[in-house]
Amino acid sequence: MPVMMRIAIAGTNGLAQYIANYIDNTTSHQFVVLSRSPAPALVGRGWQVIQVDYAKSNSTDLRFNLTGVDIVISTISGQAQMVLIEAAAATHVRRFVPSEFGGPPALRPRNDLLDNHRRAALGRLHQLEASGMRFTIFTCGILYERFAPGGLSASQIATGSVTAQEGSYLMDFRHRTAQIPVHGPSGNIPRICMTSARDVARFVTAALDLPTWPREFRMRGDRMTVRDVVAIAEQVHGSPFEISNHTRASLQDSLTYARATGDRAREEHVHDLLATSEGRFDFTNTTLNQLVSIQPEGFRDWLLRVWSSAI
Repeated sequence: MPVMMRIAIAGTNGLAQYIANYIDNTTSHQFVVLSRSPAPALVGRGWQVIQVDYAKSNSTDLRFNLTGVDIVISTISGQAQMVLIEAAAATHVRRFVPSEFGGPPALRPRNDLLDNHRRAALGRLHQLEASGMRFTIFTCGILYERFAPGGLSASQIATGSVTAQEGSYLMDFRHRTAQIPVHGPSGNIPRICMTSARDVARFVTAALDLPTWPREFRMRGDRMTVRDVVAIAEQVHGSPFEISNHTRASLQDSLTYARATGDRAREEHVHDLLATSEGRFDFTNTTLNQLVSIQPEGFRDWLLRVWSSAI
């Protein structure tokens, strides 16, 4: 019989809300949501929401609110997550789930443009294992929601970033355009792994009752070449896309130009295409899919469902 745990979910974005919803409706675990601002809509769902300040000067208050928590699931990033990690270790939280939810961290270079303290967070979590706090990464590839109406922003994920805008990655479904990296380091057509945010939450929730957790869980809803991603979009839309093909060399040149001209939005856009060409959102083996009874939604079905009323 599963042991009831107390869980703290840091953040109120779409992924955090999905996780809270599935824990609430499918488990007996207790949870609290840590929010930087009042969240009356979440309180209205019957959830316990604690307003916190991730400023270092208020870490005592944060530690108080983490007392008795078994697992912290973070959907926040940057310096705020660094403060959260320290507070969790100080209050003897048993396990920390960092805000990764992307490609395998091992494939991310040291000077990654969009790192946002993620490498530092993982480094600190490694150090803190000696004090008893373990950590587990949930690797899921690209979120389907990047291709949704409104992009990631519509799900309140990565709001404020250009990568959260509709059509900011690989293809613009609404306007039927696509930017495809044509080959990877070995000359092959790049592949990406993808999962919906809802299914990520289902996987995370199902994993709570597993007896052991490794350093990294890998899960996915679908895996295909970037050409197949666009081909499925064309089928769902019912009309061909205007496709621009890019080599790794041309993408690197575009990145250099964007940096030279201070075009941050273009720099982030090209960064993700270059990362795709390098295989940084791809992995061949999954671990969590085989351990839990979750049947994730396929990309074609998801794309048809979310765009059916918009086209």
